[in-house]
Amino acid sequence: MIPRSRATGRAIFYQAFYRLPLPVRRRLVKLAVPKYIVGAVTLVRDSEATGAGRLLMLRQPPGKGWSLPAGLLNRAEPPVVGAARELFEESGIRLAPSRLRPAVPNAIVHAKGWVDMVFETEVPASSTELTVDGAEVFEAAWHPLDDLPKLTWPTARLLAYYDIGPLAGQFPPPVPDTAP
Repeated sequence: MIPRSRATGRAIFYQAFYRLPLPVRRRLVKLAVPKYIVGAVTLVRDSEATGAGRLLMLRQPPGKGWSLPAGLLNRAEPPVVGAARELFEESGIRLAPSRLRPAVPNAIVHAKGWVDMVFETEVPASSTELTVDGAEVFEAAWHPLDDLPKLTWPTARLLAYYDIGPLAGQFPPPVPDTAP
């Protein structure tokens, strides 16, 4: 239970706050609320694979591990649109946002102030041409889920939420002892 004096103070604050014009209230909220960086990630599975399946992975600079198609959202960009855009930019796979479905869980909130919105889709690997630019992405390839290459730490941790990769079964996924 909130003490009476504190409750009265809160009531006075809210009465004053809601009398302010909407743009001023929005500005105050933006100043007071924690800020997050929002990214979009896509888990692309091979629809033709048998067994455990295959996942599209990218090797990006500095090239020390493999990751997933992902990137930051543009201002006011819907997450599913950003995921489709990043998938095309990084792998050459052009899909309509309606072909991506929210993964479960859809939002992964990281301790360092960023949120990943995760989507998944399937495409046939045999007829899907992968195109990389050689600058942002060195290589794109399909990898068996039961034999993934060396992953970047953030990718290994994110995949653990979906019971994939070397940290599968560890929930919540461990936090690294050292900075990447």
